[in-house]
Amino acid sequence: MSGFPGSQDLFHELPVVTRKIALVTGAGSGIGRAVAVALGNAGYTVVLAGRHASSLYATVELAGESGGRCLAIPCDVTSENAVDVLFGRLSAELGRLDVLFNNAGLSIPTTRFEDIGLAQWQSIIDTNLTGAFLVARRAYQVMKNQNPQGGRIINNGSIAAHAPRPRMAAYASSKHALTGLTKSIALEGREHGIACGQIDIGNAATDLSTTIAQGALQSDLSIKSEPTFDAKHIADAVLYMARLPTNVNVLSMTLLPTRMPFVGRG
Repeated sequence: MSGFPGSQDLFHELPVVTRKIALVTGAGSGIGRAVAVALGNAGYTVVLAGRHASSLYATVELAGESGGRCLAIPCDVTSENAVDVLFGRLSAELGRLDVLFNNAGLSIPTTRFEDIGLAQWQSIIDTNLTGAFLVARRAYQVMKNQNPQGGRIINNGSIAAHAPRPRMAAYASSKHALTGLTKSIALEGREHGIACGQIDIGNAATDLSTTIAQGALQSDLSIKSEPTFDAKHIADAVLYMARLPTNVNVLSMTLLPTRMPFVGRG
């Protein structure tokens, strides 16, 4: 199974044929972990993918404590071969896929546009765009060919898909491009019962956003503290999208603190 002690028992507590199957990438921390646990609590068998096995196992433990059933598979989404291995195991051990939360993402410290190195640029694009594409493509293939046909792909975008922060050109570019990918999948997936939508999140309280409450760079280059909100609300929103029948789609959802300086930014 996942190669982690105890995970096989978690996985086999309930016959998988009675449960829908969900895959969460970037499931070892933050938003991915919150969503994976929520899906497990809601009755899904959840496949957890991420780079670090120890972090995935920590998520397995959290999901198991609350009744979730998980299968953890370490995977670097920037590697086509690793993604193929992930889906090979998913298909062999579970037989189908109902929901993908395409969440794995990367950011870099704020960097002036003229100082962004090619390696920095490529690392962001490779994870946030190419990685999302590689995972979504394989999920699409599984959903198209399984019986019954169809499923749902939920891409984790960002507020940066609408309006960038200063000195985050690579990140904003990757998320703008992800929106195009989301709409393309939604368009082509119609005939196969595959719904695709995007959730754009601003200022979730995770390890990656701790500096926002202390002070975030504004459009006028001042630094101001911004409000954050609990990732459990993101999990609730993703669960809402996941539970919809595939003939109904949330193409785009924006989730942010009410007092976040986003509307009217600039």
